[in-house]
Amino acid sequence: MAKLHFNYAAMNAGKSTTLLQASFNYRERGMSTIEFTAEIDNREASGVIASRIGLRSDAFMFSAATDLFQSVKNEIASRPIACVFLDEAQFLNEAQVRQLARIVDDLNIPVVCYGLRTDFRGRLFEGSARLLAVADEIRELKTICRCGRKATMNLRIDEDGNAISSGKKIEIGGNERYIPLCRKHFYDAFEGGDPDVDY
Repeated sequence: MAKLHFNYAAMNAGKSTTLLQASFNYRERGMSTIEFTAEIDNREASGVIASRIGLRSDAFMFSAATDLFQSVKNEIASRPIACVFLDEAQFLNEAQVRQLARIVDDLNIPVVCYGLRTDFRGRLFEGSARLLAVADEIRELKTICRCGRKATMNLRIDEDGNAISSGKKIEIGGNERYIPLCRKHFYDAFEGGDPDVDY
């Protein structure tokens, strides 16, 4: 039976790498997959899922207006789809999470989502909050803080490495803009500490 999966983590935990490997495993066995990524995330190139270790794959793009259920339904009219993979799931809206659930429930196709749980202020993203509420399987991918503890938070920094505590909820960036930290060191930095200090 198909399931809706949500795999979440802080920045730099290998979410895209894991997605690309899982999708490859299906294709290696002769099964077709669909990969989606957020149109807003153009760090590499539009319509590309890229990992920090160099893996890349073309992907369908989704925006807030994309009907994911209809997109998948259109694809299965021309080829069988074994699994749907979606990167940057935090950028989904509630309606799109419902569309993903319909892919699972009505089309019997598993959907595997990867994304951040919280923003740079430690607040849930809309897509992540809804996935946490309705996903059949929820799994945390782990990365570490500089102190060696599990990193669960994403600290936004400026060009000088100082913590940023206000601004737009969504700002695309990589290691130059975000640092994965444990909760203690996130709040130390967020409330006036130095995120670049060696712990």
